[in-house]
Amino acid sequence: MRNRLRQREGGKRGPLTGPNPTDRGKAGSKIHLITDRNGLPLSLGISAANMHDSLGLQPLVRGIPPIRTRRGPRRRRPAKLHGDKGYDYDYLRRWLRKRGIRHRIARRGVESSERLGRHRWVVERTVSWLAGCRRLHRCYERKAEHFLAFTAIAASLINYRRLAR
Repeated sequence: MRNRLRQREGGKRGPLTGPNPTDRGKAGSKIHLITDRNGLPLSLGISAANMHDSLGLQPLVRGIPPIRTRRGPRRRRPAKLHGDKGYDYDYLRRWLRKRGIRHRIARRGVESSERLGRHRWVVERTVSWLAGCRRLHRCYERKAEHFLAFTAIAASLINYRRLAR
């Protein structure tokens, strides 16, 4: 079974690639990202281009490291999470509520995307910083672990540059 799948994929694509719905079905990967208010990447994930965004939220939230605050113990979870319409599902809202995370997720068919724009541009800016890294602009890696490692290196460089100022 594995050999058949590899032949169908052409032998060069890794396990986290899939047909991109916006790019004529070419194989591709998607970078999922959670940032803080300033655009510093906190949690990263890689998935196939055809995987729905809502499936990547739970691993990303679980992957946020404890954050040191000026007073008191480290924060283990974010206080509030902003998301676009791709995350508008009741099970995600319940899951975030159960973890004690307030959420602001746009509702499909009810709200326009423009209200979240003032928060979303921070994430879009961080994605453009990641896209500025030549190694991530086009995926040369066969293994998903290597692509994730290069993405993590780029995110750590972004954090270093922002915090060194």
